[in-house]
Amino acid sequence: MRKIIKRSVVVLLAGVLLFSLSGCKKKQSKDEVQRYAWPLGTSSPEDTVTQLYAEKFAKEVSKLSHGTMKIEVYPNSTLGGDRELLESCKDGDIPFVVQNTAPQVTFLPDTAVFDLPSAFTTIKQAREAVDNPIFYKKMEKVYQKGGYKLLGYADQGFRVMSTNKNVKSIKDFKGQKIRTMENSYHLKFWKTLGANPTPMTFSEVYIGLQQGTIDAQENPYEVIVSSKLYEQQDYVVETNHLPHYISLIVSDEFYNSLSKDQQKIIDQASQIAKKYAREASDKRIADRIKIIKDSGTKIVKLDAKTQKEVREKAQPVYDAIKKNISKDIYNAYLSGVEK
Repeated sequence: MRKIIKRSVVVLLAGVLLFSLSGCKKKQSKDEVQRYAWPLGTSSPEDTVTQLYAEKFAKEVSKLSHGTMKIEVYPNSTLGGDRELLESCKDGDIPFVVQNTAPQVTFLPDTAVFDLPSAFTTIKQAREAVDNPIFYKKMEKVYQKGGYKLLGYADQGFRVMSTNKNVKSIKDFKGQKIRTMENSYHLKFWKTLGANPTPMTFSEVYIGLQQGTIDAQENPYEVIVSSKLYEQQDYVVETNHLPHYISLIVSDEFYNSLSKDQQKIIDQASQIAKKYAREASDKRIADRIKIIKDSGTKIVKLDAKTQKEVREKAQPVYDAIKKNISKDIYNAYLSGVEK
């Protein structure tokens, strides 16, 4: 029933779009009046960098167009979960989507490049990797082939591990029951460290930690605090194993229906929003770390030796991803990483 309701909302929005735009295949003139706001969907809660990214983009589009272009943000999976949003965006029913890259692997296999673990030691390096013009152009083609136009990547910093066991060396990962997303590369990574990864619906994680069904979980600081997961954990270990990238995409068909001036506004607004979201992420991470520390949960930083061992253990994941994605994309993403 829930899926039917969501689909009905999407269909209604599609009708609104078709009515207001007179069809995506028809180029809009700069004098044409936009009678309804274009929807932008996310599956994230409102108090997140994802929401800030989406809202800033919508605000800048309105500002740069002097109010003639309007975007309405729908958070919390109002228009559907990640998979439904991707499908609806491709079809042009929901023009804009802001989401983590992990769910995109099923639709766009080359996005698995973002699942390469422990590739970067700082978030600055990770941002430089996705902003690299050579890499970015290759990813633009990947999204375009899938029916999307890529507008940029922001992030929520790195994903880290929360646990009840102090991790001082590579041996301390062994046997830990850690909740992960249902992603084969994520599962493989934790297995290489000797942990026991368990896919679990996110809504069940807090209770799972509380009841001892799982020992640990991994997420960005943002999620660990917003969902109060730290309340059930003694440690947060800065494994920094994956950057939590957030993509801003638009239906390629919809984008091409816009006038050149409108496309320019969309492009400019996306760049402003990306910079804003990254700065907000950095500030919020510092705040979230303070909240965790004040609660009594300890922050653990892995030493250089352990970080190196984690990367070495993860080699089978690199081999698996390299085998399944474009070699050029793989090399371009890691071009700035010391061999």
